[in-house]
Amino acid sequence: MKSTRAIRIITSLSVGVVLISAFSWFSLGQVSGAIDRIDVFGTLNSRPDKPNKALNYLLVGSDTREGLTKEQRKLLRVGSTATAAGSRSDTMLLVHISKARDKATLISIPRDSLVTIPEHVSSLDKTRIIPAAKGKINAAFAWGGAPLLIQTVENETGVRIDHYIEIGFAGFAGMVDALGGIDVCTKKDINDPGSHLVLAAGIHTLDGVESLKYVRTRDFDGMGDLGRMQRQQQFMGALLRKVTSTGVLLNPIKLVNFFNAAIATVTTDSELNQSDLLTLAKQMKNLSPSKVRTLTIPLSDVNARFPGLGSVVIWDPALAPELFNRLREDLPLIDEVTPSPSASSTATASPTVIDKFKTRTADENPCGALK
Repeated sequence: MKSTRAIRIITSLSVGVVLISAFSWFSLGQVSGAIDRIDVFGTLNSRPDKPNKALNYLLVGSDTREGLTKEQRKLLRVGSTATAAGSRSDTMLLVHISKARDKATLISIPRDSLVTIPEHVSSLDKTRIIPAAKGKINAAFAWGGAPLLIQTVENETGVRIDHYIEIGFAGFAGMVDALGGIDVCTKKDINDPGSHLVLAAGIHTLDGVESLKYVRTRDFDGMGDLGRMQRQQQFMGALLRKVTSTGVLLNPIKLVNFFNAAIATVTTDSELNQSDLLTLAKQMKNLSPSKVRTLTIPLSDVNARFPGLGSVVIWDPALAPELFNRLREDLPLIDEVTPSPSASSTATASPTVIDKFKTRTADENPCGALK
């Protein structure tokens, strides 16, 4: 086995960035060769400029049933690939890694966000061109897959996407089971008829299928997708803490099982190569959960209506552009304002922390220290 220092290459952000670094550590040639790759950038034109060496990943959780066993489909109460052909974007996350590789930001993109979906070829009739039109952002993935989703995100944010990672239900569940489950805490009882998750308030260790239910739960507290995104962010923090714990880092069996499960249903862009993975992993080996922040794109209306689309969410017209500008310029999301010292005091005044984007660090959880 590698030394403890080498093993710490795994330290990273959420499922997506954990995968980025993990692939590059363990049997790089074998694992990298097993990952499915697709061309997601080849057809894109007029893309945003890249002003610095920060990295932006678009991470998509797909609801594809590929790889799920019959028993897992039964527990999740989802159809087979025959009854639910294709895949839809169940979760969308923009992962920003600072140019110094010492900080990372995970931004949830509401799937009902009202955006302009660019002109594209019909998925049903390849001779038909669909003109640009308003739509929900998850429709871009359903209609044009990763390329159309990336183009939509880039057009709306002005942030250039460097790499793309997509993971299905089976890969997600397998990774959680390989780690021996993930500890989560809920302040409220959960009884969700949509995800079929039932949990009493308190701390629970969830297996793979239960974790899938947890991150998909949205119909028990009246908060819909916003509550679901908050739970996803909390879960990713718990996952990061588990992956970077000594019990996992120094356990070769858990690591091997984790990697094998991870590659089962992962798809990346064709430009994400072995050298990129190894370099990034080495650069991020000391990234701690306290340096990882999670947030949701600032919203001005969480229950707007749009003709023909029904309920949509609207991004804040001032805060959202400011967030995207800070990402483009790789600027901090948290402001610290140091007041001028008073004439009667020579001591340096404590800075005032301003967090206008309402971020959280990945080492936070809703119930304090978990078991």
